[in-house]
Order: sequence, then C-alpha cells, then structure tokens
Amino acid sequence: MGKRDDRIDAYIARSAEFARPILTHLREIVHEACPDVAETMKWSLPHFLYKGMMCSMASFKEHCAFGFWKGSLIVEKGGGEVEKAMGQFGRISKLSDLPSKQVLNGYIKQAMKLNDEGVKSPSRMKPKEKTPGEVVIPEDLANCLRANQAASAAFEKFSPSHRREYVEWINEAKTQATRSRRLEQTLLWLAEGKPRNWKYMNC
Repeated sequence: MGKRDDRIDAYIARSAEFARPILTHLREIVHEACPDVAETMKWSLPHFLYKGMMCSMASFKEHCAFGFWKGSLIVEKGGGEVEKAMGQFGRISKLSDLPSKQVLNGYIKQAMKLNDEGVKSPSRMKPKEKTPGEVVIPEDLANCLRANQAASAAFEKFSPSHRREYVEWINEAKTQATRSRRLEQTLLWLAEGKPRNWKYMNC
C-alpha cells in the first residue's frame, strides 16, 4: 500500500492555481502505476520513492516540472525548453503539456524496473571522457540546481575548480543516503554563495 505525505497536500494547496490540477494529476498517476510508492519532501520538493528515489515534481511561478531520478535511462532528451527545465518534460503550464496517462504510466513502470534491478543512477556511473577543465554535472545535481535559482546562480559564477570540488564531493558518496545529504548541503551552501571548502578559506 502506498504512503502519502501530508506535506505534499500542503505543497499542492499553496501552489499557484494553474499548478494544482497538474500536481494532483501527476501524483495520482504515480500512485496508480506504483501502488507501493512512498511520498516524501526533499530539497523542499515532493519526491516519490520506490526502492530508492524514483521521481519528483515541482511547482514554480509560471510552470510545473516532473522528472525521473534516472530520467536519461527512461525518457529521450529533447531540446530547447526541455533542456532548460527541471525534469524531462519541459515547462508544464497545463495538463495538455504532459504525455498521455498511458505514456506516463509506462515511464513509471520503467523507473520501477530500474530500481527493482538495482540499476545505478547515470550520475553514479563512470563519467564519459571529458576535455581538460570540463566539469561534468551529475543529473541529480543539475535537477536540484534548476529548482533553486539562488544556488544555480552561484554555481554558474564559480570557477571550474570550485564547481569541480562540489561535483567530486557528491560523486564520492558511497551510499544514496550520503549522496542525498551532500546534495542538500550543496544547495544550502551555494544559496549562500559559498564554495565547497569555504571553511578553510581565509577571510
């Protein structure tokens, strides 16, 4: 039996009027497709768990977002607005912006299968070859940054070396729980404009 979280009811209730039916629709589809799903709030956003992180949704001033934790293994990436938005479905401002219920149901089943089989998130896999100085941003960190404008702005202003310090710290986590804690701490420090090793820097 699935587990609902009252904090998500509150999140939906305080979202913009256009967003409420979208968030409610997504929530019900997730529960219907995955009866054993458990809800929680992470990084101030509604998340759905099934044998680990599965998907999340968010409401912003003029759009909503929905995405899978292992999205690059489930949904083909688009371009333009999709790449700029959190999740894999671009900026969702009305129900018709979403794939059909049947398609979403299929994506959720795929996400469940990946978690059943213990497939790692792409962010935990060996990174592709990169050119010197390039910083490869893990998918989970990228999604979190899209949801936090202050943290994203600070991260963009940092030098490649400061960005790399955060990325390596997150990637070095041995467990998903540790990784989640480090992601949360990263967002807090970035929102304050702090580099990863700010404690050891001279004032």
